[in-house]
Amino acid sequence: MPPQPQQPAFATALLAGGIAGTTVDLSLYPLDTLKTRLQSHAGFFPSGGFRGIYRGVGSAVVGSAPGAAFFFCTYEGVKGFLSRRRQSRILGVADKDPIHGSKVLDDGRGKGWGEPIEHMIAASLGEVAACAVRVPTEVVKQRAQAGLHGGSSAAALGAILSRRRSVGLGGVWRELYRGWGITVMREVPFTVIQFPLWEALKGWGRRRKGVSSSGVEVSAGESALYGSMSGAVAAGVTTPLDVLKTRVMLSKEREKVFTVLMDLLSSHGIRPFFAGIGPRVMWISAGGAIFLGSYQWAVNALQGIAF
Repeated sequence: MPPQPQQPAFATALLAGGIAGTTVDLSLYPLDTLKTRLQSHAGFFPSGGFRGIYRGVGSAVVGSAPGAAFFFCTYEGVKGFLSRRRQSRILGVADKDPIHGSKVLDDGRGKGWGEPIEHMIAASLGEVAACAVRVPTEVVKQRAQAGLHGGSSAAALGAILSRRRSVGLGGVWRELYRGWGITVMREVPFTVIQFPLWEALKGWGRRRKGVSSSGVEVSAGESALYGSMSGAVAAGVTTPLDVLKTRVMLSKEREKVFTVLMDLLSSHGIRPFFAGIGPRVMWISAGGAIFLGSYQWAVNALQGIAF
């Protein structure tokens, strides 16, 4: 079996993920603000239009690094665990059938759908872990972006925490995690599309250069290109889920996702479900390049230092 690129260590994934998350969120925050205002129930201009496009950036800065670090630590850990299990099964086949099994080892067959499914599972679990940080950050950030509470992240967070006396600690917790379900529903399909596609493109890039046998990883520039392509595809497909998530998080009172869905369909039809698709695809395409390019750069640099 051809050697695979070195699996990033836990500390490498932690640091590289934090760098990537902070870099992409700060770089593309204005586009994220415009997208949120386009999807807001109040409308684009009542929510602030083109003014104050860095509203809520404080919450993004606080949540970016830990959210991305949680994701990549989980993703790389689960991916490595599943990959080792698959390889041990292939080695078991080779031991039982030396003639045919050696061919499987030599040409790398035996993967089939196994590798993409591993990436899907790892990315899904990574997103669930990241949402523990991302959802409260998104709730505070999007309220500031939409012009609520004077456009201040601190004021938006304070307004939620001030409700403790009336709704209790459990109520504050539920408010901070409002939209958890729809966020996971949006992020898991997104990553199930983006990350297997990104990994497949990286594999194609290694084969194209003829370096797969040496286990050499792709460059940061190549990773950025593949991240941009896979992100754009995933962003377009999951825009309706993103619209639902935004409406749920910005509603004045807690509403069920199904209620919001039916209200949109009955009042406006299909069109609102693709509100902000242009900025979203642009933002995530550029974000995929910055996020996965900077992550690959950090991983390559840290692994290079280790050698």
